[in-house]
Amino acid sequence: MSIPEYVSDKIVELGSLELQGGEVISPLELAYQTYGELSPSKDNAILVCHALSGDAHAAGTLRGEVKEKDKNGWWHDYIGPDKAIDTNKYFVICSNVIGGCMGSSGPKSINPKTGAPYQSTFPFVSISDMVNAQKKLIDHLEIEKLFCVVGGSMGGMQALQWSVSYPESLIKCIVIASTSQHSAQQIAFNEVGRMAIERDPNWNNGMYGDNPPRNGLALARMYSHITYLSDEIMRQRFGRNPPKGSISNTDFDVGSFLIHQGKSFVDRFDANSYIYVTKALDHFSLGSDKELTKNLSGVKAEFLVIAFSSDWLYPPSQSREIVKSLEVNFAPVTFCEINTSNGHDAFLKYDKHQENVIRHFLSSRFRR
Repeated sequence: MSIPEYVSDKIVELGSLELQGGEVISPLELAYQTYGELSPSKDNAILVCHALSGDAHAAGTLRGEVKEKDKNGWWHDYIGPDKAIDTNKYFVICSNVIGGCMGSSGPKSINPKTGAPYQSTFPFVSISDMVNAQKKLIDHLEIEKLFCVVGGSMGGMQALQWSVSYPESLIKCIVIASTSQHSAQQIAFNEVGRMAIERDPNWNNGMYGDNPPRNGLALARMYSHITYLSDEIMRQRFGRNPPKGSISNTDFDVGSFLIHQGKSFVDRFDANSYIYVTKALDHFSLGSDKELTKNLSGVKAEFLVIAFSSDWLYPPSQSREIVKSLEVNFAPVTFCEINTSNGHDAFLKYDKHQENVIRHFLSSRFRR
């Protein structure tokens, strides 16, 4: 089934959600998009989970505003008719995570007790809380069991958490360029980004209203974007040219690229949401070694785990650790490490190997 020429978000109110920390989000709102048609037996639904800066717009085209261009979804290359996630076969759902800033409940939402945006008074949310909110959406759509949950990076954490929290509610699980928990180095990367925001003069403890900490958020994005690339791809794209030798401007193309990334990011993302979501990433932990094996002991899904050779943010070793724990539990799992120079961002870019392995995994059934 073809995706309409233009897609748009739907926002649904799903009652209330009690968080792991004991606080309650009420009303709980989720922004989501769907592609394809749900089968009469409701057995063809695939939930796609987005990464840190993603949103519900995974596929199709959003009509741009007056001064903006139309925008394709962040996984447009993989979702659609005859693509890896074929909308002729599957009903695809993608929702914005809670704590985000793209329509779901988060710091920009109105606090019903005050009539003003929550900002930094919004409660802490975890990856597990995000998944529980998604489960409410799936129940709202009257889908008893998902055919697959798939995600890359933070989306991979959500997919993995789905297999643990709701083992009977999914048949397949695809975890891409992800981890079972952040290392100290990965936490450090996020900590520097949060510090950049909090040191901005406009931060005001997160209660910045219409005067956000743009410079701090841009710097956080610039820093994080370095970790999404690889040394090889940066050499290919930027090299050392052109050296201008000025102390008042960036001297190299890579600097101009990062400045552009920072500026474009602050126009679409909220600084509080950046802090909330990165903290959710850092606190996510299914453990490692024996603890991870124990936490994965109850999974029922068939797994595909994909890693990328040049990903130094979520290196292949972390994916292999997930695979090892699944194997110890005799869970059906396929592991694929794709050789690429695109770094962590590889999961977002079109790659024929990633397309083929996802397509094959979805079309095959493991027989015990």
